[in-house]
Order: sequence, then C-alpha cells, then structure tokens
Amino acid sequence: MHRRGFLAAGLAAVLASPRALAQMKMDGMSNMDSMPGMDMDGHAGHDMGAMGQGPAALPEGEALRELPLLANEAGQTGLFKARLTAGPATARFVADKDTPILAYNGTSPGPLIEAHEGDRVEITFANRIEGEPSTIHWHGMPVPADQDGNPMDPVAAGADRAYAFELPEGSAGSYWYHPHPHGKTAEQVYRGLAGAFVVKAKADPVPAKYGDTVLMFTDLRLAADGSMPANTMNDVMNGRVGDHVLVNGQKNPRLAVAMGAKRRLRLYNATNARFLRLAFANAAMTVIGSDGGLLEAPVAVDEILLSPAERVELVVAFDKPGAATLTTLDYDRGWMGPGRPADAGLTLLTVDVSDTPAEAMPPLPERLRPIAPLGAPTVSRRLVFTETMAMNATGMEMGFLINGKAFDMGRVDFVAKAGQTELWEIVNHADMDHPFHLHGTQFQVIEHERDGKISKPPYLAWKDTVNVARGETVRLITRQERPGPRMYHCHILEHEQLGMMGIVDVKV
Repeated sequence: MHRRGFLAAGLAAVLASPRALAQMKMDGMSNMDSMPGMDMDGHAGHDMGAMGQGPAALPEGEALRELPLLANEAGQTGLFKARLTAGPATARFVADKDTPILAYNGTSPGPLIEAHEGDRVEITFANRIEGEPSTIHWHGMPVPADQDGNPMDPVAAGADRAYAFELPEGSAGSYWYHPHPHGKTAEQVYRGLAGAFVVKAKADPVPAKYGDTVLMFTDLRLAADGSMPANTMNDVMNGRVGDHVLVNGQKNPRLAVAMGAKRRLRLYNATNARFLRLAFANAAMTVIGSDGGLLEAPVAVDEILLSPAERVELVVAFDKPGAATLTTLDYDRGWMGPGRPADAGLTLLTVDVSDTPAEAMPPLPERLRPIAPLGAPTVSRRLVFTETMAMNATGMEMGFLINGKAFDMGRVDFVAKAGQTELWEIVNHADMDHPFHLHGTQFQVIEHERDGKISKPPYLAWKDTVNVARGETVRLITRQERPGPRMYHCHILEHEQLGMMGIVDVKV
C-alpha cells in the first residue's frame, strides 16, 4: 500500500478496539481539525502545546547524573530482594512547571537494578497507578513465563505482585524493565515507566578502570503548561516521537574525563518509537556487547543504530582534549504523513576531555567470551509484517498485523517445544521499519535480505530485539528453554497496541 493511501486510513485511527485495530466512524471525520495534533489542513503533526506555542526549551549542560541504585534489602549473598512501586509523581523539566508523570519509586527513569549471575531475584511490584492495570516485563531476561510480566498476567490497580526468578550462569548483560499491560503499554512507558537492569558477570573481562555507566535514552514531549500531551494521529501511525531526547532524564548532560581515559558505556533505547543512529565526535567507539551481553571480541565502529528497545555496550576512548559529543545522524525508518522528526544533528551527551592525562589504562582484551552458534534448526517459522486499511459498515479501520492477524490475547499463534532450535524469518512488507522483539530467550541473527541481496551481521551476538527495515527479511535462530506462553511483537509500542503482536506457547 502507498504511504499516502495508508495515511488516509491513519487519519481515521483513534482508539484500539478489542481486536486491537484503530477505528473511527466516518461521520466524525468532519471534525478532524479539532483533534489533538491536527493542523487546520487535517495534517498530523507534533502537538505544539497550549496557546499554539512550540516545544518548551529544556536546560542543558548539567552534570550527568547516575541512575539511583535500587537497594538490596536481602542482607545475604546470592539474593536480591527489593520493592518497586509504579505510581504518579511529578518532575520539573523546565523552570516553574511541574509535569505529572508515572515513575518507579518516584524516579524516571526508574532505579537501576544491579545483580549478579547466579543470584535469586525477588521483587515485589506495587501498582499504584490509579484505574490502570500494569505489569513489569523483564525485557530480554531469561525468566520463567509466569514471571515475565506479559499482558495475560495483569496486576490490578492497588494490587501487589511478587516476581521471583534465578539469574543463570552466562546471563550477564544489559536488560531493562517496563510495563506490558494490554492496551496501556505505550502510554505508561512514555509517561515515565522504564528502568535499567544490569546483570553482572562473576568474572568480567572488561577492565574495572573503565567504569560502567548506564546511559538510558528516553524522549519527552511537553505542552506549554508543562503537561505531557496525549498521543496524536501521527503517533498512532508512526509511534510516539517526542520533542526532546533525554539521557538519564536530562537533556545533553555533560561528563568530565581525563585525556586518554576509556569508559564503558551501556546505551539503552527506551523510547516508544525513536530510532537512534549515533556517532561520537572526537572519540573512538568499540562495540563490546549487545542486548544479551558481551560479544566474542571487540569491534571498532564509526556509528551504531539503536532501534527502540535495543541496547549496546561500548568502550569509548577519549584520547583528544576538548569536547567529545554523542550526536545523532539522519536515519530514514519510514514515516507516514507530514511531521517526520528532524533527528540529525542532535547532541545527546557532551564529554569534556581535560588536558590532564588519565592514569594508565589497561588494554581491552582481544577475546571477551565464547558464543556458541545455536546450530541447525529443526523447525522454520515465517512472520510477515503488514499495515492494513479497510472499510466496514461502521467506518474505516487500520492496523499493524503479523501474518494478516491482529493480536488476540485468547489466541495462540504458534506452539513450540522447549529446547528445540528454530529458524524464524521476519519479513517486513510494511511501509516503515519495525523492531522485532521476542520474549523468553535471546536469539542469533544469521542474515539480512533486501532487494535480493543477502548480508551477514558484522558479528555474532545474543539479541532479543532486531530492527527489520521496510522491504527487508531478517532470519534468526532461536531456542526457548522454558515452557509457557511468550510474546513476540514490534517494539514500536503504539504498533504493538494496534495489533502487531503474537503468542508462541512453549511446551515441554
């Protein structure tokens, strides 16, 4: 379908129906100009705030703040025990204006959780979001299906729920946690609910002198009164993209290092729908890890692309005095209608490199850890992503589908066998990129195909999220080890809510 044709359908989209399709009766379309985010010509665009003002200016250049650590209440080795409460809070992004948000334990991003391979984790979740169910999904983590926080296991408003799981050997990596209630995930995440979960290795080959800094990217849209506007028609079609990219809740914070320092940075794309193509000016980047932990060997790169929900571990060498900036490059992920964000040239982080030499830094090892290929699959699956527009007796409806179907919480789409290696072929016939996420396990991408050309990934890695560009097919090898229902979906959260999600039931 041509994008302009799909845009016409998109303008009819307002709310997800029980079939997870957006629909609006045709008799209401004459009032388009009164909808949020619509200009007088009926075009979708960013909300300009109250009184027609543009996006608020946020302060920049404050010292980078570390995410607060979630305290371990266990008092014994091998057990991490804590409490996470999701509820209303306020933040002050601009002077003299309080912004109502959602937060974990009062902060957004939520507190950083640090545990180790082999630990048992026991976290009590308290849902204090008024009138809304929620969950905690432990994104990318190897947890049992009944602890995964999936949409079929909601925690009612005012209720508590205990999550408990073991962190197996070899699970060290950069994970995160966020809500996953059916029909409310997108709103709860953009209102502030997301946090980082770092699982540490018992024996880490990366020198401790590099430090270990989490950089969590979120984006923010503010109205002139300081409030967060609701999603617009543009957001429904493309996924919500804010007016500001924040790092640990700050706009373009600053970090001071000595000349010659090397820093280990964990980058998280915790936005609803923003694609981040990143480069470091005046510093050298080396990729050492992906979603599921360290690579086999370091890989020097000039740039990286993080689609929503992806993570990457870097070692960055700051060998030149002056300002080293982490900036965005242009990336065309496909956009429906007007208002495509001008994402190139944003400065996300400024590192001030002093003239004073750093202490001698140990070299990065040439080998980090072994990664065994998953081997030959015994089952093949094919998932086709499409967008749809249709007319019915009551009006127009649009949706984002997998294999022609919108998500149905009562339907199992595939049945898999625990311990069985499978080939998944993800085919994107849609008009924009879709980041694919699979719950319950990590996978290995083996090839990309686009315009008849097949390419291999630059390195073997454990992944739980991979971008599937429009017109592209991505093939991956995966194996579920634990029984129970698992979700797979597009991690543009608005698309997930409009149907681009399914269930694989893993049997013993």
